[in-house]
Amino acid sequence: MTILKTCARLWTDDLDQALPLLEELTGEQPHLRLAFHEVALAAIGSFLVIAGPAEERARYAHASATVVVDDLDALQATLDSAGAAVTTPVTGGPTGRFLYARHADGAEVEYVEWTPDLVRRVIPG
Repeated sequence: MTILKTCARLWTDDLDQALPLLEELTGEQPHLRLAFHEVALAAIGSFLVIAGPAEERARYAHASATVVVDDLDALQATLDSAGAAVTTPVTGGPTGRFLYARHADGAEVEYVEWTPDLVRRVIPG
């Protein structure tokens, strides 16, 4: 199992207002932009921007980061052996599959296995 990308989570009321500064800071355009349930998401550089009403964003605030891995099944074995607890089981989403896990030290992380097309498009060869 390999970590392909780690994204710091940024929380905002308005995605369109947040992106121009991040575009300037990173020198990039968003490589991913989508709606998921009641929030809007954009990935740019090493940031995952989560926008929407505060009560909707709060549903995802328990995770401190989003980590893209190449093999979610292998990750689960690693998490199990390290005493982590899966708090949201493997679920399909618009970018692939994901799960949430609380590490033995209490940190909670969202782990995502992107679709092969998204990996090819975003992760340098």
